[in-house]
Amino acid sequence: MPKSDERSIKAPHRLAFAALLTGTAALAFGAWLVRLADTGPVAAAFWRVALAVPFLLLLTRAVGQPLRWPGRTLFIAIAAAAFFFAADLAAWHLSIRLTKLGNATLFGNVSSFAFAAWGLWLVRRWPSPMQALALLLAATGSVLLMAQSAELSAANLRGDLLALLAGVLYGVYLILVERARATVEPLPLLVLASSIGAICLLPAALAMGERVMPHNWTPLIALALLSQVVGQGLLVFAIGELSPLVVGLALLTQPAIAAAIGWSVYGERLGWRDWTGAAAIGVALLLVRLRPAPAEPT
Repeated sequence: MPKSDERSIKAPHRLAFAALLTGTAALAFGAWLVRLADTGPVAAAFWRVALAVPFLLLLTRAVGQPLRWPGRTLFIAIAAAAFFFAADLAAWHLSIRLTKLGNATLFGNVSSFAFAAWGLWLVRRWPSPMQALALLLAATGSVLLMAQSAELSAANLRGDLLALLAGVLYGVYLILVERARATVEPLPLLVLASSIGAICLLPAALAMGERVMPHNWTPLIALALLSQVVGQGLLVFAIGELSPLVVGLALLTQPAIAAAIGWSVYGERLGWRDWTGAAAIGVALLLVRLRPAPAEPT
């Protein structure tokens, strides 16, 4: 039986959706923290995963999810996920320095739709009218939220393409994690993925001649704790409990949170487009969480 069908039978953990939203909120701080880091962008990605590993190992002991050898086949699948995640981080961090923050957020979110589409493909059906409406509202909301900060121009083209590539790579990572979560608990999976990702990212940063050692560790430690330990930790947990469609739509709350960060940190004014976009994404999440009423017996 496909894992998505199993989820339709087995009720998800009662905290799964709250964990998903909390993890997504933590992930939304990533772009801001990358800009604050005084290392190269790929080096910041290395520190994000490398600094997270000791904290994740402590959590595996604290919550009783010991790290075990998953077997050769599963390890290869996790290593593949780690490679795509490392490539995603490298591409997205580079895009943050080469284009507007709104562009990087908007194009990077293509992964949300890719993962939602994967979930629909797994169950071999077109989206229901309610699901289609939720996807349309979420897409419209994302565009409205980024409309003022995003700007299509030749100057941003390289960064925009990198952000789009990052979104595709992240979508593949989410699919591989969704498959691995059928048999691996979230924290051990994340320890392995983070460790392998760090091994991939450090040589890349050195080969690009980036500055690796920071003067100020605060943004990098915050990036590791918020984005990797809290954000990815809760996301990987939720992926094993909720459908890809719900996870994909929840990830689209990141532009709303990014807009709130811009308002609080940089004093960026929130206009009617921002509020309308945030409301559209909120309604989309409510729609996708509604279950159709059971048919009455005839």
